[in-house]
Amino acid sequence: MITHNNQFGLHMWKAIVFIMALLMGWGLNLAHAQTSPVPVAIEAVNASARGGTEVIRIDFSREINALPTGFVTQAPARISLDFMGVSSAIGRSNLAFNEANLRSVNVVQAGNRTRVVLNLKQVASYTAEIEGKSLLVTLQSAAATVRAPAANNSLTSFTDNRSRDSAPLRDIDFRRSTDGAGRVVITLPHDRVGVDVRQQGKGLTVEFLKTTLPEGLRRRLDVADFGTPVKVVTSTQAGDRVRMVIEPTGLWEHSAYQSDDKFVIEVKQIKTDPKKLTQGVGYNGQKLSLNFQNIEVRSLLQVFADFSNLNIVTSDTVTGSVTLRLQDVPWDQALDIILRSKNLDKRKNGNVLWIAPTEEIITKEKLDMEAASTVQTLEPVKTQFFQINYAKAEEIALQLTTNNASVVTGPGTGGAASSASARLLSPRGSVIAMKRTNQLFVTDIPSKLEEVQNMIAKVDVPVDQILIEARLVEASDTFGKSLGVKLGGGDIRAARGGDGGYQLSGSTRAVFGSNYTNSGIASGFTQGTQTDSPFVNLPAVGVLGANPASLALSIFDATANRMLNLEISALEADNKGKVISSPRVVTSNQKAASIESGIKVAYTKVGVSGGPSTTEFLDATLKLLVTPQTTPDGRIILNIEVQKNEPYGAIAGAVKTKRVQTEVLVESGGTVVIGGIFEETKDVTETKVPLLGDIPYIGNLFKSKTTNTSKQELLVFITPKLLTDRALSQ
Repeated sequence: MITHNNQFGLHMWKAIVFIMALLMGWGLNLAHAQTSPVPVAIEAVNASARGGTEVIRIDFSREINALPTGFVTQAPARISLDFMGVSSAIGRSNLAFNEANLRSVNVVQAGNRTRVVLNLKQVASYTAEIEGKSLLVTLQSAAATVRAPAANNSLTSFTDNRSRDSAPLRDIDFRRSTDGAGRVVITLPHDRVGVDVRQQGKGLTVEFLKTTLPEGLRRRLDVADFGTPVKVVTSTQAGDRVRMVIEPTGLWEHSAYQSDDKFVIEVKQIKTDPKKLTQGVGYNGQKLSLNFQNIEVRSLLQVFADFSNLNIVTSDTVTGSVTLRLQDVPWDQALDIILRSKNLDKRKNGNVLWIAPTEEIITKEKLDMEAASTVQTLEPVKTQFFQINYAKAEEIALQLTTNNASVVTGPGTGGAASSASARLLSPRGSVIAMKRTNQLFVTDIPSKLEEVQNMIAKVDVPVDQILIEARLVEASDTFGKSLGVKLGGGDIRAARGGDGGYQLSGSTRAVFGSNYTNSGIASGFTQGTQTDSPFVNLPAVGVLGANPASLALSIFDATANRMLNLEISALEADNKGKVISSPRVVTSNQKAASIESGIKVAYTKVGVSGGPSTTEFLDATLKLLVTPQTTPDGRIILNIEVQKNEPYGAIAGAVKTKRVQTEVLVESGGTVVIGGIFEETKDVTETKVPLLGDIPYIGNLFKSKTTNTSKQELLVFITPKLLTDRALSQ
């Protein structure tokens, strides 16, 4: 009894401990759920001066654990800071400051990452420090010395690699953007590499601090063929850093940005507009501040002339006064505002700016255009000869003529005059196209002749030659098997059928001698009784043109003078084949080409309403029809059609067609699969004796089964190749 009570108490204690453990686990889960980390968000960005230096304060919703990764660019002067797992709660992406060295701050969120970009007036280094729920970014001048990080690693510089050993760059690549800009993509060893980008002379120098350059990347990249402002990219090792020199041409601007371990330098061309006061997008003039009360417009224009160093010519009709107050506005924008407010307009010619009322400028330009038109009608015409090398003279002549001028075809053209849509020639101009010699004789004023010459120089060029090769691969796999039996019996007694023996097939039977010591085959046997017929006659059938093999077995009963015959026939056949057709053709750019090979299949067409029958033909050919078009980046657009027709034996005069038509973009020398057809046919035939053929195992003696499986697959491969002059000569 005592022992029972002790065991009961022990079980009670175990139950209490288990319930307490569950409650404690639930409490831990609740505590964990309540203390789960809340996403960090940027709440405010402020700028102030501290001890003669400028400090940007970035406030967060809670304390961050690590300093952000960042990099500095020199043109434009920017500092970019990346915060992982941080969102933006400011509500706008652009914050204007215009204090000391800081112009503005951009806060951009992308996924779970937020980038803070400090737009500076001049290049500066920075240090970062975590202070509670804020990050303090201290700006320093470019010449200032960056102090070493503190012992607690809370202060760091953008030049700190956080690694004592130099790490190698992983890759250097060049790409062309859709707008024609050149992009140099550098794969860094990690996302904390210090990068220094600066413009030196006519080139761009990029240095990667505390890095090494593998031997495979120490090369000079000639990227002029990409059609971007960048011509050469040279990478070398310079001490403990990698130096990259980018050599652009023309007028260009660059930008740099980093995404994880990818550092991208983009160089794009600046499109110049001689009519704009400053080049670039929008207004890019130096900022100024104006505050005037009732100042004369002519005097105000003199202020702009002194500020912009432009020669300004003001019309005598410009009068009036204006009151304005502008603060930190680009001077070209301020000038446009003043001119529009007074109904004035401007025209720029070199470094001279003419300002007059809008109506006066329009009248002046109209008079100039009328005078130029009058000069064209009075200017003497001249005739110039042009030898056309690659294009057709008649096609170019049609592009030159106007509605009032005619194309006069020379000897050998066999045609009269014709007119075309307006293009380059003046109303007094005419052109003669000589088909036999492929020459043009153009008569027009000298200025139009110069335009014609420039046009012909750009149009009369050799076109690209392209080799298009198609491969049609037809693979077939046919498999068949057949299994059948013959089951019968015979009576070897002479009284029941004549000579002893049993029937094999038809009128052939086996004949046995006395005591069955010898045997043979006797023909001409006439089936007389049922006992001489097979019980089951379901032999295997031929598959894929092959005959089945057979195995016969006989069981003799000497006492009853009878025998039981069993013949098993079986066949298994496998047939695999492959047909490769490879038509190829060479054509010019944007010129359709076709190649065809095959036969014509004749068939009889019955006449309508009892009319006479006629014989017609269907094409059973392999045909390739293609029109290529090259792109500026060396790729090829193909409008292609591949068709294969072959006679269909089941129906007289029928043709089996396989055709694919599509348009694809392929690199020169590359191969693309433009289509495929897969067919699978499975045919199972089973013949059996009812009921007996359904008995397990034994039923196989009373049935025949044939299986045919056929697989056919067609794949079409296309390989275009842009032929060079060297390839054509070979």
